[in-house]
Amino acid sequence: MTRSRRTALTYLVILALAFSAATLSGPAWSEEVASGPSVAAPGDVQVAAGAEREPGAVGMVIDGLVVRPLGLVATVLGTVAFVITLPFSALGGNVEEAGENLVVGPAAYTFTRCLGCFGGPD
Repeated sequence: MTRSRRTALTYLVILALAFSAATLSGPAWSEEVASGPSVAAPGDVQVAAGAEREPGAVGMVIDGLVVRPLGLVATVLGTVAFVITLPFSALGGNVEEAGENLVVGPAAYTFTRCLGCFGGPD
């Protein structure tokens, strides 16, 4: 692999990690927001009561071409991190939480939400 391809691949992985960290909120954030004052999480879409939430064509294209592939990368990297840290998680007794945050969460965000829906489950 040439040096420029390695550099481009490195930047792509860094971008994917940064984007997935910014867009994927874990269960801890949801619990924190639910127990604290009424504050919206960064990136949450505020929808007025009674308003319908339908994704537009631009959102669907961005989701299909950018966000889903980055979600797939986040899922694969999370799976690798889960496997590497599994002995430590087992010793600490938090294998379920580690699996939820590193594998299940990114996989659900990537594969189970509707195309163009970014706000998470309602």
